Amino acid sequence: MSNRVYLAKNDCGIPLQEDTPVSMRIQLRNATVKALHTRLQDAYRRDDVRVVRRISVLLDLLTQQASVSVLCERWGLSPACLYHWQKAFLLRGLDSLVYHHSGGRPETLTPTQKKRLVELMEAGPLVVGLETACWNSVLIRVLIWRELGVLYHRHYVCTLLHNLGVSFQKARLVSDHLDAAKRLAWLQDKWPAIFHAAKRCKGLILFEDEASFAQWGSLSYTWARRGHQPEVPTSGKRKGYKVFGAIESFSGRLFYQGIEGRFNSENSQAFLEMIMEQHADAKPLVQTSTSVPRRRLTTRELARRRRQRLLELLQQPAKQPASQ
Repeated sequence: MSNRVYLAKNDCGIPLQEDTPVSMRIQLRNATVKALHTRLQDAYRRDDVRVVRRISVLLDLLTQQASVSVLCERWGLSPACLYHWQKAFLLRGLDSLVYHHSGGRPETLTPTQKKRLVELMEAGPLVVGLETACWNSVLIRVLIWRELGVLYHRHYVCTLLHNLGVSFQKARLVSDHLDAAKRLAWLQDKWPAIFHAAKRCKGLILFEDEASFAQWGSLSYTWARRGHQPEVPTSGKRKGYKVFGAIESFSGRLFYQGIEGRFNSENSQAFLEMIMEQHADAKPLVQTSTSVPRRRLTTRELARRRRQRLLELLQQPAKQPASQ
């Protein structure tokens, strides 16, 4: 006789399921990690921004066990994008890192953002916190990423700038210590008095200065809007071949003399004596210079020449190199 067990109808229930979280850790082989680092270095050499970002995220996610929230905040990505990259890599391996051309895309920057980009470029790299005065495509790429949140390939940045009416051109040096008020007062008051006094005495007016010709290029090309030449500040400190020069105001004759060593009062005095020997019959000799204090004549020599009405030193106001 068989033993049978009878169950009541209410006793035949399905057991309840508990939601227990499953913790899974994905560990890559050393060969796979090495292959990822090789691809990463190759992407850096090709300046492939998308591949660099994708591999960096996968390495942090799968080898460093970084949290998804931290990676999303660091790279500006969504969690769905990170899980998609992880799933594609686990299914297709290194083949998932290859991007295929998918056609054109709409413009990323809005007209307002493009206008803002041009304004920042015209303000100059120094204004936006950089340590150089000239733009290049890499710096503009960093500027777009930092200010507008868009990351472009550096080769496309050149095309974008051309479309915005910006060209790569040579900058112009300007002094960073100009005084417009003093220059205007000198032109309106001082210069007419000097001109008429020298003309009455049949004297000479010499605009004298020194120049140091650099043996290397001191200017570089930078990006700027077409028709607007960019400006690069300069401190005026130069090294190279040194020459004294003077232009006579009435005749336009040029006097010059090259020197060896540094500019000093002795070299300046010798240059003026060379000019005076060629114009022994001239009355007053008026010299205007932007750096007289640096090479001032000796007190005795200056007093003797003033008694003989041979030389008068006048200080010109600071002006930009283009007007010298």
